[in-house]
Amino acid sequence: MGWIKSKKYTGVYLNKLANGDISYSVIYKDVDGKNKRFVVGRKSQGITETYAYNKRNEFINQIRLGEDPLEAKKKRKSKVLDDAYQLYIKDRELHNRALHDEIARYKNHIKPTFGGTPIVSITPEAIQKLQKQKIKEGYSFKTVNHIINLLSTIINVAIEKELFKGNNPAKKVKRLKVDNARERFLNLEEIRKLLDAVKDDPVIYLFCNLALSTGGRLETILSIQKKDIDLDSGTVKLKDFKNDSTYTGFINNRLYHLLANLLPKLKANDYVLSGNSEPLTSRQIQVPLKRVLDNLFNQGLKPNDRKNRVVIHTLRHTFASHLAINGTPIYTIQRLMNHKDISMTLRYAKLAPDSGREAVKGLFKI
Repeated sequence: MGWIKSKKYTGVYLNKLANGDISYSVIYKDVDGKNKRFVVGRKSQGITETYAYNKRNEFINQIRLGEDPLEAKKKRKSKVLDDAYQLYIKDRELHNRALHDEIARYKNHIKPTFGGTPIVSITPEAIQKLQKQKIKEGYSFKTVNHIINLLSTIINVAIEKELFKGNNPAKKVKRLKVDNARERFLNLEEIRKLLDAVKDDPVIYLFCNLALSTGGRLETILSIQKKDIDLDSGTVKLKDFKNDSTYTGFINNRLYHLLANLLPKLKANDYVLSGNSEPLTSRQIQVPLKRVLDNLFNQGLKPNDRKNRVVIHTLRHTFASHLAINGTPIYTIQRLMNHKDISMTLRYAKLAPDSGREAVKGLFKI
């Protein structure tokens, strides 16, 4: 039949349905002055003209106060962050990108706070609160930035896939300034101390030796499979997820003996650290190793003291630093670190024995 005006109440409309029921709606102006229709309900549901009229007045009063009367309903219909995350994962899988780091980061840091939250309800203030919480928990500024950047990327996916219409609230959150001016590395005595501290944990001991022998990042070491290792040539194929490439690393004597005992027990596709077809998660290494590193090297240091704290990534810097100390050419270090830009490698040049220190000392002997 269509909507007809109520004879008793302004802004109330009735629609007589084919089954004899009556549907009630109201017309009102939103905050922008545009006419909006809201279907209140049916007579069979207990709705009356008077109820519809009172609902319209309630809407009008909320709008006068600057509120959206349908905000709660919009939030109920709004997709939550978990929905956008699933689309993000599918897109990453489609492009054959490594996921274990992102999955762990979302599961451990983002999901507990925002996973079930409607995307429309995520505010810059809420994201800043998460940022401060992670700093308080002792995570480095770089790690906190990774968390916020992942959240921002997932919300961008929600916008691209039209799960959410609006601006990305994470763009309004200022990232933490990371100071990379100095890079902490372990000296030989500290390396011995670390390996001695973890020797009774086979997995962590193997991880440390792999990291110190190859300089690989955490996700790179986690991804090493039996088929990537050639003991005869002393090489290991490494996956660089940051640069989306593969490169060759080498095996030192201690690592050789560890692998020689381990590899015969594994299948070709088994991951070396997990010992089976599923890789370990980042957290399975981070949690126990962070505890050891903090106990050995970080006593008395502030959680955000990036310059002096020893973290897992310090093992990569230790690898490159000792190459430089032992006189390895800078371009060889670049290749072993798989740096795309030589400027990233030049930070280690000051450690080289031919850095010019001795030459300068001998200048101007008059």
